[in-house]
Amino acid sequence: MPQNWTEITASLGSTKIPRLIVPGIFAFTPNRDTLGATSYLIVDKIGNILFDCPAWNEANQQFIQSQGGVQSLIISHRGGIGKNVLQMQQALSCQVILQEQEAYLLPEVEVTSFGDGLTLRPDLELIWTPGHSPGSSCLYYGQQGGILFTGRHLLPKSPEEIVPLRTPKTFHWNRQLNSIARLRDRFDSTTLKYVMPGANTGYLRGKGYLDNAYEQLSRLDLTALRFLEPI
Repeated sequence: MPQNWTEITASLGSTKIPRLIVPGIFAFTPNRDTLGATSYLIVDKIGNILFDCPAWNEANQQFIQSQGGVQSLIISHRGGIGKNVLQMQQALSCQVILQEQEAYLLPEVEVTSFGDGLTLRPDLELIWTPGHSPGSSCLYYGQQGGILFTGRHLLPKSPEEIVPLRTPKTFHWNRQLNSIARLRDRFDSTTLKYVMPGANTGYLRGKGYLDNAYEQLSRLDLTALRFLEPI
């Protein structure tokens, strides 16, 4: 971390700064502009990745710049779009990536869109997981045993349990469950260790992630979940 970060934090006073949850990955405080969504910064020597939009305030801007800026801003779904995406792209000189079903929601932004998936580098891949919204997607980072950033596709129900949530705004529940089945078939216990969700992070009691991720994914009873009523 740059030497001047101590001075930056001192100047920001009581403002909450992003929290390191595992080596090289920071979680931002929930963003009210995206209904309390949590975004993440992946600090990587090839280029930093911002997953979903944090609040675009002085503290977060200075923190991102102190970590070396951002190469790509990835938005997991329409609910992860903040109010200042254009300003973020201009300030950070980064590409903005969003699944093609929802790229039209950012007409003023230069968007890199994708279909079923997008490989950004050998250990970093976007996976289209429609259901919560038409363009919902997850980001897989093949480091530290495998990390899946899920947006609102999969969320914690307790400190040790992750589930899909069916709400009145869910785009297509059966497609969401089918997307979970594809993730379950794609990974195993050696390739998926952590889930970092995009909301409901208060359930994690400060830990910031769920571990034993593949076990939890494989425990989901997708047949029973098909009859779940919206909450």
